[in-house]
This record gives sequence, C-alpha cells and structure tokens, in this order.
Amino acid sequence: MALVGESGSGRSTLGRAIAGLAPVTAGTVTVAGVDLGHASRREVRTFRSQLGIVFQDPASSLNPRRTVGASIAEPLSLHTDLRPDAQRHRVDELLDAVELPSRLRDRHPYEMSGGQRQRVAIARAIALNPALLMADEPTSALDVSAQARILELLRSLQGHFGFSCLFISHDLAVVEQLADRVAVMHRGRVMEEGPADDVLRAPRHPYTSRLCWATSPTWP
Repeated sequence: MALVGESGSGRSTLGRAIAGLAPVTAGTVTVAGVDLGHASRREVRTFRSQLGIVFQDPASSLNPRRTVGASIAEPLSLHTDLRPDAQRHRVDELLDAVELPSRLRDRHPYEMSGGQRQRVAIARAIALNPALLMADEPTSALDVSAQARILELLRSLQGHFGFSCLFISHDLAVVEQLADRVAVMHRGRVMEEGPADDVLRAPRHPYTSRLCWATSPTWP
C-alpha cells in the first residue's frame, strides 16, 4: 500500500501515528486489531515488535557511533532473549538478505555509501520478521541507480519474508513500480484509494488528477 500526496498532506504524520511516534489526538488508528490510541503499554510493545520502520535518510536514522552489526542487532537485544553469538549469526543472515557482505558488520555508517546505509536500515527493520514494514520516503535521499536497486530489494524481501508494506512517498513514478494499492492524501484526509493502476491511470478524484499531472504533464 502506497500513501501518496504533496508535502504537508499528512502522509508522514499518519505514518508516525501508526508507529507510535506521534500522538493520536482524534479518531482512531487500528493496526492488526490494536487501537493504538487506547492500547496498554504491553500491547504497544508487542505491536512495535511486529513493525519495522525504514526512514528517509539512513545517515540520520543510524547511530554514527555504533557499528553496522550493533545497529542491526538493536531490535534483537530489545525484543528477544538471543545470546550474543546467536545475535551475531542473525546479523550475518540479515546482511546476506539485503545483499551486503558480512565483513561490513564491523564498519560504521560513515564508511559506507548511501545505498549501503539504507540496506543496513532495511536489515534492522526486518530483524524481527515484522508483519508490517513502514517505509517513509526510503529512496528520496539516494541517486537514481541506488533508488532502483533499493526498490528491487524491497520487492524481493517482501516476497521472501511475506510482510505487508506501507510505502510513503511523493514520487508517483516510484510508487507505480512498487505498490499494489494506493491511497491519496490531501490536507489530512484520504481523497482516493484503490488498486494502483486504477488510481494512477484513471483517477476519480480531481486532486489525484492534479497530483498526477503535477508529477508529469504527460502522465497518462
């Protein structure tokens, strides 16, 4: 599911509310049967263990003082009782899953390219085999070639691990490559939602049409 809209439409705010990083001040946010606005601490902790998050800028989402291995192992330390040797083995498995060599485990983020850092962030996000992966503009800080490789990696990982994905983006060309369904936000409200091809190729709402045209005047 892609959540799209122009800057200020409320996409990232909704994403933060789903992740528990912003308060739910009105209405309800229900994920997997859990009302996050009224959930107990235990319910929230359980939910967070089932949620992986990939942020826009991997340089700021990874602690520059921690090694790659330590960053990926962080959710394992917080939510599992795996011993250090088992954590190390799991980190190597995750690096392999995101197509990075295990020797990078002991490097720091500043020693890596932007695309490599985002792969590390994805490895950390899937460490607990989440039911839901939320990716907030995960390719916007990367060059075009790195963007394409990250999108292909996300598709591959979803097929392998079977998680649902909420993909937040303003880039309809990227969304078209990845999403099965699209929801269009404007001023904090969902204007239109449906199969990606229907929404992007035959939009029903005037705002969606304007958004598609603004992205590319030759958009079908």
